[in-house]
Amino acid sequence: MTNEKIIKPANGYLMLLVVLILFIGGIVMAIVDENPLYIIPAVVGFIFLFGFILVNPNSSKVLLLFGKYIGTVKTNGLFWANPLYKKRTISLRASNFDSERLKVNDKLGNPVMISTILVWRVTDTHKAAFDVDNYENFVRVQTDAAVRKLASMYPYDNFADEGLEEDITLRSSVNEVSEALEKEIEERLSIAGIEVLEARIGYLAYAQEIANAMLKRQQATAIVAARHKIVEGAVSMVEMALEELGKKEIVNLDEERKAAMVSNLMVILCGDKDASPVVNAGTLSH
Repeated sequence: MTNEKIIKPANGYLMLLVVLILFIGGIVMAIVDENPLYIIPAVVGFIFLFGFILVNPNSSKVLLLFGKYIGTVKTNGLFWANPLYKKRTISLRASNFDSERLKVNDKLGNPVMISTILVWRVTDTHKAAFDVDNYENFVRVQTDAAVRKLASMYPYDNFADEGLEEDITLRSSVNEVSEALEKEIEERLSIAGIEVLEARIGYLAYAQEIANAMLKRQQATAIVAARHKIVEGAVSMVEMALEELGKKEIVNLDEERKAAMVSNLMVILCGDKDASPVVNAGTLSH
């Protein structure tokens, strides 16, 4: 529920004409008639000068009278109100906030460096002005708190060797993580009348102390996965070769020679380097 009250004060251009008449006319009449009483309207006109309110596009003025909230002016233009009103400007423009890189622990306890980019704007000037001490600082502190909480809810990445298959990770699930971050920040900033337009991870990496170890681990995982594919393909090729040789009766191999052939083919297909062929000019038994 909002306590914001939108008001529209008197036309500023009309009041400007009145103020000029009072101020200039009072001074002129005091000089011409040599009557000090004409100074009174000049003083009134001077006091009225402090009642003008200029509201720029996508901006607002919060008006207070001796600590009492009077209302908020959101309409653009020149207005005039009670000169005793205290005026506070609150921007309604969209603002960017790029947080500092924070060191936090992910769901697995690994230290990571993370930062967020937040796009926000004020929608309720009453909450922004009176429900929090400094709404801009409130945005920064609550955003950092939301990022710390988010990082602890998800792992940085999946690791097949540990049997961890999380549906959402910080590295791969960009859209899901951004939605969760946006929801978390919006809940925290609603007390200040602030709307979250966009929230996303701006920087994500392992902390320096474990970055090299995690890089080696990722490389090892990739190598193991590649080897698995190579072995799987090699077994399929050896099986196909034996099947074709037997089907076409090109050569009859006993179990011992099949085992030797399988061994040689597996070495050739799974080796890191090209095999050097050895030509056997004798019989198969030698």
